[in-house]
Amino acid sequence: MRVSQALVKFVRVLLWVLRGYWRVRTVFPQLSDEQQARAVEVWARGMLAIIGIEVRVKGHPAQGPVLMAANHISWLDILVMHAACHCRFVAKSEIRSWPLVGVLTTGGGSLYIERSSHRDAMRVVHHMADALTQGQVLAVFPEGGTGDGVTLLPFHANLLQAAISAQVPIQPVALQFIDAASGELSLAPCYHAHDTLVSSLWRTLCAPPLLAQVRYGTVQMAQGRNRRLWAQDLRQTIDDLRK
Repeated sequence: MRVSQALVKFVRVLLWVLRGYWRVRTVFPQLSDEQQARAVEVWARGMLAIIGIEVRVKGHPAQGPVLMAANHISWLDILVMHAACHCRFVAKSEIRSWPLVGVLTTGGGSLYIERSSHRDAMRVVHHMADALTQGQVLAVFPEGGTGDGVTLLPFHANLLQAAISAQVPIQPVALQFIDAASGELSLAPCYHAHDTLVSSLWRTLCAPPLLAQVRYGTVQMAQGRNRRLWAQDLRQTIDDLRK
């Protein structure tokens, strides 16, 4: 029964992706930035509802200008954060070339970075600082990759320089996936190193109903910290938020 239900969800996911692709290609150019942001939120909530994930928000997302820093568990994290409050993500450059997904990610306002290039990281930091100066809400995953859903990876500090340069706050954000029935932590949505997008999606579709918890922490300024020290403090703050 669960497999047949997952198959139905899978078909609905594909149809929802195609609907989003069509809207980005045809409707988005006619919308204002605010209208695009609201459309992304609605699309993200719709996708999560199809998959069987309810978003539960604790705390309040800050208004721009602000840089959000969140732990990274799954490819679903971007959808979850968009559903809670639209923000522009800094994503790895490979996503831009993914079929369908690349168009949707670009439509969501993502900035792309070539992770292996220090020069490209500095380019992205400058773009981020400009966007923050204009009052935008940006989001990064300082771990640089997905963890196991239980422990946090070390935080990379490079992209946090944008908040220091623009003199804007960072808001720590803690993400968790929880089994809706038991209230226990769920690892089904985790995106492991050996996973493919399809295998991770299928495992999530076969899982029982889930809650995606988004816990917003208190915004904080650098207060004299360099980016490395700030990264360490943010990692501890986000770890505490998950408890």
